[in-house]
Amino acid sequence: MLREDNIVRFDWALKRLLRHKADHTILNGFLSSLLNEKISITRMLESEGNKEYEENKYNRVDMLAEDSKGQKILIEVQVETEDSYFHGMLFGTSKVINEYLESGKGYENVVKVYSINIVYFKLGEGSDYAYHGKTEFKGMHDHDILELSPKLKEKFKIDHIYEIFPEYYILKANDFNRLAVTPLEQWMHFLKHSQLPEGANAPGLKEAARELRISQLTREERRDYEKYIDNMLSLEDVVESAYSSGRFEGKAEGIFEGKLQTARRMKDQGLDFEMISKCTGIPIDELQKQL
Repeated sequence: MLREDNIVRFDWALKRLLRHKADHTILNGFLSSLLNEKISITRMLESEGNKEYEENKYNRVDMLAEDSKGQKILIEVQVETEDSYFHGMLFGTSKVINEYLESGKGYENVVKVYSINIVYFKLGEGSDYAYHGKTEFKGMHDHDILELSPKLKEKFKIDHIYEIFPEYYILKANDFNRLAVTPLEQWMHFLKHSQLPEGANAPGLKEAARELRISQLTREERRDYEKYIDNMLSLEDVVESAYSSGRFEGKAEGIFEGKLQTARRMKDQGLDFEMISKCTGIPIDELQKQL
């Protein structure tokens, strides 16, 4: 069973709770910590890529928001391994741009899009937990960066060409293993563990701790969350994903370690040892020693 004082997973909250909150304090804090500038969400938007997924798509979350500058912010959370994820990122931003360019309007009205991707699986090769991508044009011979003319800077009210194009952020939650000091690090700790780090002061985190506790859920929300957790922590899904990524390679010790990883995640979500043992097959006394 779930502990009342635990905080719900951010990915579930993003889909079920945060898009309906009027003040957007938690989202504003998260985005401000990531983008390193004050972000103020003014409204949530609907698009073809912003529909709630059901059944086998339970682990995919899309949210589309607009900030006070009119910029579009697309947030996606993905847990299950997807080989074409990078292609999906490109498609998502392209679709938003297309949907929000009104018919008959010139290209100068193309919206700025930020694509925020929180992933809980191994994506690409790299040692960092946070990546930022933007479009720049570099000289093939002189290696200089192509810039806007003063006239175009004045016309579009921007300083650099990359400000026109979509920007991408990838946060690899499971790869975060640092001391949570900066606002982004504190948010990464929260994304990974559904717990606040000691001394947390990042924008939006205290509000998240207060408003996203399991005890605050309605009966219907709690049932929905319990179903979500049951799906997320299904041993069969975890082992299957692990095999597909080559982490276990059929070795008994690898499978046991995979079960322990699942058990740790279940414990982080507030499940008791009896439930964890039932799902993983690890005896309760072994869980107490390992966890």
